[in-house]
Amino acid sequence: MKKVNIEEKFGKFSDHWNPRVVGELNGQQVKLARLKGEFIWHSHEHEDELFWVVNGTLKIEFRDRMVILNENEFIVVPRGVEHKPIAEEEVLVMLFEPASTLHTGKEQHELTNNQQQKI
Repeated sequence: MKKVNIEEKFGKFSDHWNPRVVGELNGQQVKLARLKGEFIWHSHEHEDELFWVVNGTLKIEFRDRMVILNENEFIVVPRGVEHKPIAEEEVLVMLFEPASTLHTGKEQHELTNNQQQKI
């Protein structure tokens, strides 16, 4: 058991759309990511995904609406729901998702990274 300092962990990387694993519990991974720009439309067929905004403002576009998340707000995207995160300025997020979750679901893209580093 070790405590995790989120600010320290964010200081270890500066790239965008490349989550880092900072903890695991009950088959779930806790990840930190820096986001900037637009991601791709994707879904996760079997896994729910939680986006928690640590710093900044994140838009998550769904096929029927858009949700805007501010600092200290989160949303759970249910399995199978297509979504596209958008960060007009850099956003720091914490993600909770099963370890089996593929980064971009079944979509393949230059941003896809299914071998996320533990820090």
